[in-house]
Order: sequence, then C-alpha cells, then structure tokens
Amino acid sequence: MAKNFVQPGHVVTLTAPGAVTSGALVQVGMLVGVAQFDAASGAPVELALEGVHELSKVSAQAWTEGQAIYVSSTGLATTAATGNVLIGAAVAVAANPSPTGMVRLNGAAPAAAAT
Repeated sequence: MAKNFVQPGHVVTLTAPGAVTSGALVQVGMLVGVAQFDAASGAPVELALEGVHELSKVSAQAWTEGQAIYVSSTGLATTAATGNVLIGAAVAVAANPSPTGMVRLNGAAPAAAAT
C-alpha cells in the first residue's frame, strides 16, 4: 500500500453545514452522504458515501429500479436532475406518494453535478 494512503473513504468526517440528524442526506459542496449520527452546525459529522440507504424522498414521485437519484436543495432524494447533485440509483420501486426510497449511493467523490 502506498505511503500516502489515508483510508478507503467509504465514510468520511466533514464539517456539518447545519444541524444534522442521523440518517439524513447531507451535502458539503459536491460531497453527499448519509449522516451517521446527529451533529450541530459546524461540528464534525461522519458521512457514509456508499452503500444502500433508505432515504427521505420527495413524496409525490414514483421511482423505478435503477432510476438516477439526486439530492434536492431541501435535502430530500429526488428524481429531478436540474440543479441537483447525482447521488446514486434507486434499488427498489417507490410509490407516489411515499416518504422514503431505497438508494444505492454512488460513492463518487465528488458526486456528479446535473447537467
């Protein structure tokens, strides 16, 4: 292993951009992950950048398996690409309406910006 290797990067510690609740999507610049615990604004918080997570979503959307999922400016998972950051893909159908959906985070660093 290279001498400059730090860690695998599946979970990273970043500064909470606001009050964070465990399990919530958190965006720090182009990095988007799931908070592993509650954190106050400005405090360190660990974000999972990979894996399958049940996330709060825009309720009035139906999802299909494999559909691209983004994070909205309100911190909800969404299928709306414009102006949002790609975070992964749906791994299960989600009904309209429904409060949550299953998402496999893409683990990209940085996450991909919508075009």
